[in-house]
Amino acid sequence: MSGQSTNPPHPFDIQQMSSLHEDIGVRREPVSDDPLSIIPRLRTRLHTLWLRWTYPFDSIGEKVTLHHTSEIPRSRAPYIRLGDRVSLMSDVWLNIPQVSLCKKPAIILEDGCSLGRRCVISAKNQIHIMRDVLFAPSVLVMDHNHAFEDVSLPICRQPMTPGGTIRIEEGCWIGYGAAILCSRGELVIGRGSVIGANAVVNRSIPPYSVVVGNPARIIKRYDPLRKMWIQPIAEESIAEPSPTLA
Repeated sequence: MSGQSTNPPHPFDIQQMSSLHEDIGVRREPVSDDPLSIIPRLRTRLHTLWLRWTYPFDSIGEKVTLHHTSEIPRSRAPYIRLGDRVSLMSDVWLNIPQVSLCKKPAIILEDGCSLGRRCVISAKNQIHIMRDVLFAPSVLVMDHNHAFEDVSLPICRQPMTPGGTIRIEEGCWIGYGAAILCSRGELVIGRGSVIGANAVVNRSIPPYSVVVGNPARIIKRYDPLRKMWIQPIAEESIAEPSPTLA
């Protein structure tokens, strides 16, 4: 073994990833450019400290930033695990609809994860976001569904489906408005993958894939044997044959 990394290149280079972080507000303009910007920053800092000191998280790492408008109910905190350098932007919602079912953390955000504005993670079973995953704004990740089979009842009075589990592996980029939905089993987004804007994914995809559309399909993938990015001969659909409702 030479000791050199065999991982293929990520579809975004360092400069592109830096630009994407700036787009979702991970890097903000200096206070000197807008002195009043210190007010919302201070509110976010105090909010983060308050949650760290008073919320009974399963665990919470260092250098975590939780925007003051993000929503994490206190009763759900014991089932949420946050790693180091996790960032939640404005109006992010971490939801666990039934804590009575939880025997382990239902939402896990590993080191370096960043969730853009208005993202929603709703976990009945478990949603595991691994290291250095970047979410654009308005992403939905949901591991269950609303039952609708009984037409004699309003959907709001019907139970949730059993659902499944979701794991998004290291270094993925989830584009604006994408929805990742799991109605059953385990859904895995392979490491280094890109989910395009407004894509709807409800089946697992292999590592280092570029996925777009509704239903989602793979348009490009890294070939480890040829050591290059290739386009499939035919676009590969990864959608379930039956519809999944958010």
